[in-house]
Amino acid sequence: MPHVSPVLSRRSCLGIGGASFALIPLASLLADKGGGHQAPSDSHVKRVRRVILLFMNGGPSHIDTFDPKPQLAKYDGQSYAGEKKVASGTRIAGELWKSEFRFNRHGESGLEISELFPALSQHADDLCVIRSMHTTDALHAPAILRMNTGRSRQGGASLGAWVDYGLGTLNENLPQFVVMLDHRGAPINGHANWGTAPLPVNAATVFESPGDGLPYREGMRNLQAIGEQRMRQLLKDLNELGQLREPASSHLTERMRAYELAWRMQSAMPDTVSFEEETQDTQQRYGLDRPATTEFGTRCLLARRLLERGVRFVQIYSGGGQQQHTWDAHTKNNERHRRFAGETDQPIAALLADLKQRGLWNETLVIWGGEFGRTPTREMNSKGRDHNPYGFTIWLAGGAVRGGHVVGATDEIGLEAVEAPCSVDDLHATILRLLGLDHETLKFYGDGGTTGLTGPEPCQVIQEVLA
Repeated sequence: MPHVSPVLSRRSCLGIGGASFALIPLASLLADKGGGHQAPSDSHVKRVRRVILLFMNGGPSHIDTFDPKPQLAKYDGQSYAGEKKVASGTRIAGELWKSEFRFNRHGESGLEISELFPALSQHADDLCVIRSMHTTDALHAPAILRMNTGRSRQGGASLGAWVDYGLGTLNENLPQFVVMLDHRGAPINGHANWGTAPLPVNAATVFESPGDGLPYREGMRNLQAIGEQRMRQLLKDLNELGQLREPASSHLTERMRAYELAWRMQSAMPDTVSFEEETQDTQQRYGLDRPATTEFGTRCLLARRLLERGVRFVQIYSGGGQQQHTWDAHTKNNERHRRFAGETDQPIAALLADLKQRGLWNETLVIWGGEFGRTPTREMNSKGRDHNPYGFTIWLAGGAVRGGHVVGATDEIGLEAVEAPCSVDDLHATILRLLGLDHETLKFYGDGGTTGLTGPEPCQVIQEVLA
């Protein structure tokens, strides 16, 4: 069941004190009216209003998906002789191992994509593939946090929270930041991956499982209108009484606003999560008629329905909490990638097509990727690949990105980003720019100092991504 946690709202900030008001960025003050912080030096850049982040939990192998390395066939079975550490933790690196998946060129761009994604390959000309990503973290917990929050420690605000803070609401009856978990569980770090502190925005609404268990389908316990009104009034009276006793505390104000959103969601959500108006053909295209694709397809279809009704940011996880239920292929690399690609390929392709058909394409950014890649070596005595933070792949799609294009490259064996290397901060800066936000000025000023999604290390927008 999803939850909406009490978090300081944008408006409640204005009542805390004059000093706080002076430090709130203009983007936040304009957000509720659809305004936002615009990057003045890039007025020509196409801008999006919504984001779907498809997070492949566990770290998919770029070598087996979107970064073909034919030279690995030449070195297959040989020992790695380079200087990079190619084994994480206490694991032992084995010999170099070629991909066993065939890559083909697709679309007018000739973009090379693995046979694992036959449906997505039909959208090759829509994808901007960054093959030169790298990160500082080789372990799942800090790497997932960095990809989500820009920091490797817990406590940072996530990308979805920064988007909400910078742009504000498109629909006051729906949350602006929604997280959809894999039915097999939450990723490492749990809610820290979609945290909002210290930003004055509501917490993410979390959908723990799709299908018949979708929340809000029947409203709040099927309460009669008069019963609901009485409950809301009683709750409001109690909270206001508490405010009189503790006027200096902002916590009750935060809670009241969170409750108000939760109540408003009761009327808006039942229609949103219902697929009754979706044709059988649409549901089949998302894979809802196949056991392997039903779960992820449901999340993708629901994401489209949320976005077209005014939700800003939707994050969908593929891969659950335990290692054997993620893309983390220390063993059975090929089998695991066939399984997870098979679960996600058709739904993602349907989502891209649906965004175009329903007029959402130009204003939506779709992002695919995990926390890092996999090594070009096999782990000793196994048919798996270890973690690889030195080089991996992320792709973006939507009307604001340069489709059918490849940014950067890893070396000939796929271990390290060597051409136009892109950091996680660079990626975040680029995402913000596509939303009309400037990573250098989108900051929050609080008692603990100044914080932003990127930094303190220098970073830059990946210009090649921009359409």
